[in-house]
Amino acid sequence: MGIIPDKYISELFKGIKRKQTEDDRPMGGLLALSPLLVFLAVYLLSSIIAQDFYKVPISSAFLIASIYAVIISRGRTLEQRIAVFSEGAGNKNVLLMIWIFVLAGAFAATAKDIGAIDATVNLALRILPGKLLYAGLFLASCFISMSIGTSVGTIVALVPVAAGIAEELSCGGMAGTFTSIPFITAIIVGGAFFGDNLSFISDTTIAATRTLGCSMADKFKTNIRIVAPAAIAVTVLYVCLGSSATMTPDSAPIEWVKLIPYVLVIALAISGMDVSAVLTIGLAVNAVIGFCGGGLTWTGFLESVGGGISGMGDLIIVTILAGGMLELIKTNGGLDFIVNTLTRRIKGKRGAEFSIAALVSLANLCTANNTIAIITTGRIAKDITREFGLDPRKAASILDTFSCLIQGLIPYGAQLLMAAGLAQVSTITIISHLYYPFIMGAFALGAIIFRLPRKYS
Repeated sequence: MGIIPDKYISELFKGIKRKQTEDDRPMGGLLALSPLLVFLAVYLLSSIIAQDFYKVPISSAFLIASIYAVIISRGRTLEQRIAVFSEGAGNKNVLLMIWIFVLAGAFAATAKDIGAIDATVNLALRILPGKLLYAGLFLASCFISMSIGTSVGTIVALVPVAAGIAEELSCGGMAGTFTSIPFITAIIVGGAFFGDNLSFISDTTIAATRTLGCSMADKFKTNIRIVAPAAIAVTVLYVCLGSSATMTPDSAPIEWVKLIPYVLVIALAISGMDVSAVLTIGLAVNAVIGFCGGGLTWTGFLESVGGGISGMGDLIIVTILAGGMLELIKTNGGLDFIVNTLTRRIKGKRGAEFSIAALVSLANLCTANNTIAIITTGRIAKDITREFGLDPRKAASILDTFSCLIQGLIPYGAQLLMAAGLAQVSTITIISHLYYPFIMGAFALGAIIFRLPRKYS
């Protein structure tokens, strides 16, 4: 009477044990986000202790943080945890970025070997001497990134030239902070983010406007009122910093044929062609010019391509490790924790706008991709916009602006990794000279605090 057979009791205890050991619910909380903190602690603290950001490879810090992320992931076997990590590392967006890194490395190396960079640098120094050099580079970067809609494409096209200009200035006896490779590279990166934020064909603009349900034109009109003052302020700053520069253009004749690769790359990018196709065509043009001009043999061309790809090796490893670690953070509930925390206590329109800004910023930290961050948080931002009566144009601008802000400040973002790889400097040294993202962020925060712009028509 009421006696349960032993075999059922045994099965019951097996089920309880299985439930306890195979619980695959996400851990959530700060623990899920802690791999990011481990990465920052290892990289930044080690660099500070060594007093040199060049001594600590970013890939080493990511490896330690990735191992930690695998260890703390609960509810899965080791094999399952590694599978989740591998899924993130092999994400199609990660692989696409790696292919771009490979092509960019090959293009940059072959362009340098045929003399394309030297020819472009000489032309730039003649067109933009003295006070206008820094401001001119910034505005050129702004224009090109707005035209092609991609900050990565702009960086690929202009950073090698910027690095060449910095080397030319140093050789000309102008060595210093404001003529260093990180400083000149940062000018290009800042302008690239300005255009990426505003371009009608940018992924971030498309994602933000579609999510919030407003037109690109309306979002542009609102966004330009927030970021244009920042761009003007940075331009003035670069004019002031260049006021003491007395650069003498290279007297060597400009080899116009060798300008073709960079002119072609920029023209094709502006036409809307995919950046991978642009770089492939550019690589082929470099080969033709090198062979015809006698600057490259077939073996020399292959060595140049191989060297360029090898130079991107650390960049590729960082991208893979970051993709895997961030996938574990997402799977463990890190993004859900951010969303739930920030949307719990929203009061008033100003608080609602701040929550959208914080939401997309933290999501960007966890994804290292501003477009993905916007897509991830867009639906929640739309609900907040509707509930608190926000203007969709302003909400879309906040999503786009703050995602670009964070993307420009994380040392593991594709743009800074690409720039650092092409210029052969540390991402941290570029960030230390990045003026535009910081100033843009200040103006964007001011727009929320003072409820600007007041008129959208």
